[in-house]
Amino acid sequence: VQLQASGGGLVQAGGPLRLSCAASGRTFSNWVMAWFRQAPGKEREFVAYINWLTYYADSVKGRFTISRDNPKNTVSLQMNNLKPEDTAVYYCAAATSTTRAMNVMPDYWGQGTLVTVSS
Repeated sequence: VQLQASGGGLVQAGGPLRLSCAASGRTFSNWVMAWFRQAPGKEREFVAYINWLTYYADSVKGRFTISRDNPKNTVSLQMNNLKPEDTAVYYCAAATSTTRAMNVMPDYWGQGTLVTVSS
């Protein structure tokens, strides 16, 4: 599986931003798709996953929405009401299980896209 993330950029606090991730492979619908992020000087952390359900880290719950389009092999992360502490490199990833996603151990990583939130 190859993953290509896009959509990062600079945004003011309180604003929205949408990240997208395009995946290769014919079995996209079988994967748990997830987003992670890594802030400067911090460990990479789980943000959200989606299979037939969605699950979010507490820090983004109510502000971020993950979605997927299986026929188009894409997964997106709509981020609203962004905060400076959301500044990080965001990664999309594919996992064989939600456990692997939650433990930041997906099977495939995409390249990161930088999100910078200014105060």
